[in-house]
Amino acid sequence: MGRVTPSADLSRALRPRLPSPLQEVRDERFARHGVRLFLKRDDLIHPDLPGNKWRKLALNLEAAAGRTVLTFGGAYSNHLRATAAAGRLLGFPTVGVVRGDELARRPLNPSLARCAADGMRLHFVDRTTYRAKASSEVLEGLLGLFGDVVVLPEGGSNALAAQGCTALGREVAGEVDVAAVACGTGGTLAGLAAGLDPGQRALGVPVVGGGFLGEEVARLQREAFDGPAGDWSLEERFTFGGYARTTPELAAFTDGFEDRHGLPVERVYVAKLLFALTALAEEGAFAPGTRLAAVITGAPDAPLQESSVSR
Repeated sequence: MGRVTPSADLSRALRPRLPSPLQEVRDERFARHGVRLFLKRDDLIHPDLPGNKWRKLALNLEAAAGRTVLTFGGAYSNHLRATAAAGRLLGFPTVGVVRGDELARRPLNPSLARCAADGMRLHFVDRTTYRAKASSEVLEGLLGLFGDVVVLPEGGSNALAAQGCTALGREVAGEVDVAAVACGTGGTLAGLAAGLDPGQRALGVPVVGGGFLGEEVARLQREAFDGPAGDWSLEERFTFGGYARTTPELAAFTDGFEDRHGLPVERVYVAKLLFALTALAEEGAFAPGTRLAAVITGAPDAPLQESSVSR
């Protein structure tokens, strides 16, 4: 499998806060079912590479060895922002292939403006091309434009990302019974499960529909660990209509969680995770005595939340 932790040199350069804090919170919606709720504060790892971004990018950045990194994302992609920030901090070039060629004719939104300010070269493509971004034809075209680049997939989920996320599992070894994480592309769940001890399990809460994530997690584990690794499952009932979509019910829950615990909640991923865990606890999905950790993979970015509503 190879090394699954970043080098001391990279850690010294970026100075991540590791292990991230594990904080217990008192919430009667869990306590009345005998469940203890913990928050794994990965949002505190690094101000520019928070949450699973550090864990997924670290080994990929080392493998790139200073070459240009090209990756993919939408107009409000946290992955693009983290990659651009890493390029600025470590001094390597970055290229962001952005979904939506119409965006090239508009002023940059705050997220893409941050990428550009960090030195990322933005390349806008139409949605048909973007859907085919993993095809040899599209990749060859990008290589023809940008030359010798290291290509990272959308969201940064590949074998190295999954290997990097095993540290998340190791950090909660012996501390919790279930570790739950919101899922977009599956890389964090694949690594989290692999890093847990026997008897612990990982739970993924997809924020997108389509039923594809189970096979994606399995594929990532085959590539990263040569086969299945750890005990994991998906709970797919809480997408609320798809990526970055919300409902009045979800918004009210998130506001209430913030009021109860004094913790600003990221709305695209973390809100759906916390809603799902609360509903599952009410359904009796966790046995009395369960120590349940919710991985807080990112913090809200208030200026962007207003701007990210689809039009």
